[in-house]
Amino acid sequence: MHCYRGRDPITLQHLEVEVDGGAITAVRPWLEPSGDLWLAAGLVDLQVNGYGGIDLNADGCDVAAITRMLEVAGTTTFLPTIITADIASMSSRLRAIANACAGNSDVARAIPCIHVEGPYISPEDGYRGAHPVADVRPPSLEEFDVLQSAADGLIGLVTLSPHWPGVEEFIRALHERGVVVSLGHTDASPDQIHHAVDAGATLSTHLGNGLAAVLPRHNNPIFTQLAEDRLTAAFIVDGAHLPTDTLRVMLRAKGVERSILVSDSVALGGVTPGHYHSHIGGEVTVHADGTIRMREGGLLAGSRIMLKDAVGRMSTMSGCTLGQAIRMATSNPADALGLKAGRIVVGAPADLLLFRWKRGDTSLQVEEVVIRGEQLA
Repeated sequence: MHCYRGRDPITLQHLEVEVDGGAITAVRPWLEPSGDLWLAAGLVDLQVNGYGGIDLNADGCDVAAITRMLEVAGTTTFLPTIITADIASMSSRLRAIANACAGNSDVARAIPCIHVEGPYISPEDGYRGAHPVADVRPPSLEEFDVLQSAADGLIGLVTLSPHWPGVEEFIRALHERGVVVSLGHTDASPDQIHHAVDAGATLSTHLGNGLAAVLPRHNNPIFTQLAEDRLTAAFIVDGAHLPTDTLRVMLRAKGVERSILVSDSVALGGVTPGHYHSHIGGEVTVHADGTIRMREGGLLAGSRIMLKDAVGRMSTMSGCTLGQAIRMATSNPADALGLKAGRIVVGAPADLLLFRWKRGDTSLQVEEVVIRGEQLA
């Protein structure tokens, strides 16, 4: 049995959390001040393409290494994200992740399921983002079952565009299989978006991105998804994907309860500025400010941040509290997938993050990470 103490950013109360056997067994007030040490559940990231030179969309990816890299930074639960490619390449990458989970209990604990972003997205420039146009294709349940088989049943989240004919039946079929459907990279009409939600779609992938540079004033995918209360929206808060004013308006529209933070990190996150070749975006440039852009057209090709950075920036950019930002990176994404992670309650997994932060900081200063009750070495 171990005890961990710190200030809860959500309630602002000082807590002592008792853990035993990998789970939280007691949560009680701690009367002695904890100084500036905050205590939260481990972060939950629904969109990780890679980081620090490790690319989940490349053959031979070291899944265990990126799992450890994320854990050290406070992300204790994450969804590896496989983007649009030909079916053989997608199957190979999914199989590699499934094999890593089967062969390593630490990896399996950190990865509850896999996020497949595409290939059933809009083929149009802008809306498609950095996804290769040659591999974009309409939804196929037969193909999805092939991908799910390669993933050993681990696909739990699919991002698609609801503009395709027959997509409502496809969404219903995924919903029946227990797969969460998110809308993204879409040029769908308002009616198509509402019908997709009727069919079972519940999330919006990196809302405000994966769009054309110029949109209709009123009937566009942003406003429809903001207005649709049955959709929870994910946001990339890295200072580049969404301007401050845009983020504030979107948060007011969705509310904290229907908002999620994701990193959308890619393998080039954390590398030195320069020109690179990437599976996401092809020929890209990492700029001095850290942004990663396609050399042709200048579109963003993923983010440079980890989820702890998004939490730090969210409070500064949006005006929300630290506790609200933490909620958007813990219990909200966990709830979106029906996970037990992301909360400090009796019976929850003992994945904890102790950190320091003050308003104006653009990241959390991680002091200690606890995985299933054991402190990371």
